[in-house]
Amino acid sequence: MDSYERNRERLLTSSRPMPDFKVVGSQGPWLHLAGGTRIFDGSSGLLCTNVGQSSHSVHARIEQQFFRYSFGGAAVVQPHIQMELMERLCHAVGRPDDYVALTTCGTLGVEVAVGLARNITRVRDGKLRGNILTSTLSYHGMSALTLALAGNHARRPRPEDALGLGPGFPAPYPPSHAHKDRACDASCADEIATEIDRRGAENVAAVLIEPVNGTTGGAFVPPDGYLRRVSEICQERDVLVIHDEVLTGMWRTGTPLASHHWDGCEPDMVVLSKGLGAGYTSVGAVLVSPQMARWIRHDDADPLPAMGTMATHPLMAAACLGVLDDLEAMDFTAFTARGDRLAEAMTSLSGIKTVRDVRGLGFLYGVEVAPGQLWPAMKAAQERGMFFYPFTGAGEPKSEGFMVAPPLTSTDDDIEFLTTALSDALNAVS
Repeated sequence: MDSYERNRERLLTSSRPMPDFKVVGSQGPWLHLAGGTRIFDGSSGLLCTNVGQSSHSVHARIEQQFFRYSFGGAAVVQPHIQMELMERLCHAVGRPDDYVALTTCGTLGVEVAVGLARNITRVRDGKLRGNILTSTLSYHGMSALTLALAGNHARRPRPEDALGLGPGFPAPYPPSHAHKDRACDASCADEIATEIDRRGAENVAAVLIEPVNGTTGGAFVPPDGYLRRVSEICQERDVLVIHDEVLTGMWRTGTPLASHHWDGCEPDMVVLSKGLGAGYTSVGAVLVSPQMARWIRHDDADPLPAMGTMATHPLMAAACLGVLDDLEAMDFTAFTARGDRLAEAMTSLSGIKTVRDVRGLGFLYGVEVAPGQLWPAMKAAQERGMFFYPFTGAGEPKSEGFMVAPPLTSTDDDIEFLTTALSDALNAVS
């Protein structure tokens, strides 16, 4: 074993049988490898590099801020760049008057949202407890709290370590909520009403939900009307709705927020992360509606949740502004057209023998393959110059598949390469 292999063993990262590329350069969606070859990053890294790699806009923003000052707590140094990010972000996602908490990652963003929801509902409604309801097919972060709350079967802690927590309602998708005579529909949200009423509305602070399923299950899309019904149920019971858009936010599904695909489901809070930092910085952002935020400053409210030493970091804010520069500079007519072509190509994969299902929206798709075919499919894709990220299976037996989620700045030629090579790889495995 050489020194690299020894040190690789000591570095505690994923143990899945993933490729171990030696990357010597990058540009957009392409990783340039030692030896002169290149590979297309078909899943935007870990579903985050929304504007690709080596962005000049991000580099310029970081460099400019670096020589002003590289660190300054927002309570000590006037947070002008953080406020600029707040204004730009809120307008970009269509929530211009929201209050914003900046954190260091998506997991902490979810934790801060949970803390704020508990605070708001106790002050506003006199809630006795701060229960947070999640679905059986959900993922909300890697902390002890968020892992215990959510329904990712592969990452849930042992029962004795789960803090007495767990998901509270079935997700409206076949692996967790199958029906004998129909598909899931908006009425599946009534499971949430049942669980709130069982616990007592006075004990439930919020429902935490991914508007479009992420990598736990693989890009399931909710039935029309489902998210609207969730909002109605929660409003009737004075329960807040938190949308976890850590993965789906910032145009990943073709719109600024995934919830924009449906009317009547605007949440009280939104958590953003991956697409905002776009792989250039670790960041989380919690957007709180002004109607709810006024309770945070109430005389009876608890102090704000701790957000960490590196929260509101100026270089983090600078990088995010560069990402917004790139996103807002996109030709959205061309972007929409590329998304339509990607959708058409992904739908056509359903005719390939080894493909069991394809689902998703915009630039986010899950490709479910036949049992035992995931790693052969991944290898075939790699041989044709592409890499994809596998999703965590659902159902029993557990499904297998991978995420197709190219950077949003991919060109027409990039999308053509991706879809043609992917079809070829899956046909080869079949």
